[in-house]
Amino acid sequence: MKFRDTTALRKIMALKKRLKIIQGGSSAGKSIGILICLIHKAQVEKKLISVVSQTLPHLKKGVMRDFLEIMEGHGYYRDSQWNKTDCIYRFETGSIIEFFGADESDKVRGPRRDILFINECNNVSFETYTQLAIRTNDEIFLDYNPVSEFFVHEEILEKKETEYDFIILTYKDNEGLSPNIVKEIESRKNRASWWKVFGEGQLGMLEGKIFNGWAIIDTIPHEARLERYGIDFGYSLDPTVIVALYYYNGGYILDEILFEKGVSNRDIANTLKNLPRALVIADSAEPKSIAEIKSYGLNILPTVKGKDSVKHGIQMMQDQKISLTRLSLNGLKAYQNYMWKTDRNGKILSEPDHFFSDFCDASRYAFSSLIPTIQRREFAASLPIRQARVKTNPAV
Repeated sequence: MKFRDTTALRKIMALKKRLKIIQGGSSAGKSIGILICLIHKAQVEKKLISVVSQTLPHLKKGVMRDFLEIMEGHGYYRDSQWNKTDCIYRFETGSIIEFFGADESDKVRGPRRDILFINECNNVSFETYTQLAIRTNDEIFLDYNPVSEFFVHEEILEKKETEYDFIILTYKDNEGLSPNIVKEIESRKNRASWWKVFGEGQLGMLEGKIFNGWAIIDTIPHEARLERYGIDFGYSLDPTVIVALYYYNGGYILDEILFEKGVSNRDIANTLKNLPRALVIADSAEPKSIAEIKSYGLNILPTVKGKDSVKHGIQMMQDQKISLTRLSLNGLKAYQNYMWKTDRNGKILSEPDHFFSDFCDASRYAFSSLIPTIQRREFAASLPIRQARVKTNPAV
């Protein structure tokens, strides 16, 4: 696929200052434009370029995939020059583009580079940005969706101690978008807070978020107990999602296992067979899929649905202390963007929007099967602790 010349690309190429801040809405062409710009620079003269995001898996599913598609689409890609293990591409000019996660401290505090691109920089800390920036000789590119204020606003834009170029891009700057994606974005114009951020690319605070207060953790503690797996089926339009649910220290941990389109039931079964065993709860709308997966020797049951089951399931999850693993990349996006629907006047309704629902649905199926267990735990926690009677020695 050859990428088009777009308004977004031309605006990015026109930026001149060392620090280039690209704020924008959904599908605005931010990362694609920056990557094309970086590839051009790598082909013109020898440069060491670092592309960084919150984790390496996040890069692999996002800008690294985009980079390889751009290279292949324009006929630049040479397999012999791509080190898949180290995630490094070497150009004929001697330039290198490397990809690594902000969680790799040895690389964050490692050797210097010429150009830095931090993708979705709102997901990294100011300290990480600082360590990377002071080791960058020439240019720095930052891109993000302006969901809420973070270090770019607080430490750079407001203080004005550093010179920078700043632009805002929207989906209208990306002429390469398919009509279906444009239609999908514009169908949410009535959701004022969402539209401000993802439609217009303006700084906002999302209202109507379904879940709040989740903790983001690095790893699952050894003491955590695996309770369930939840599955939300998909194939061509929506992804198949598998979520592991753990119980730990009075709360629950969600861990993303699978989030992928085009996955067969056999593939789902093979994935589950390679995991620690636990009861699997799946979307009851797919009885054939459940039966086939069960035929492979897995303990799988359909979730129980009824009147207002979605609303009740969400409410039950809202009442729990929930943590999410940092590598659950799609889960993190779902947590940040899963919203209640709104009417034409912007009034929030008690019905969830399907947008970003896949991960949350799979989690809800797992949780819903635990309702009796959760109720027992809550009851046990509410009982008064019996204090042992201490007899005093009158002789003392």
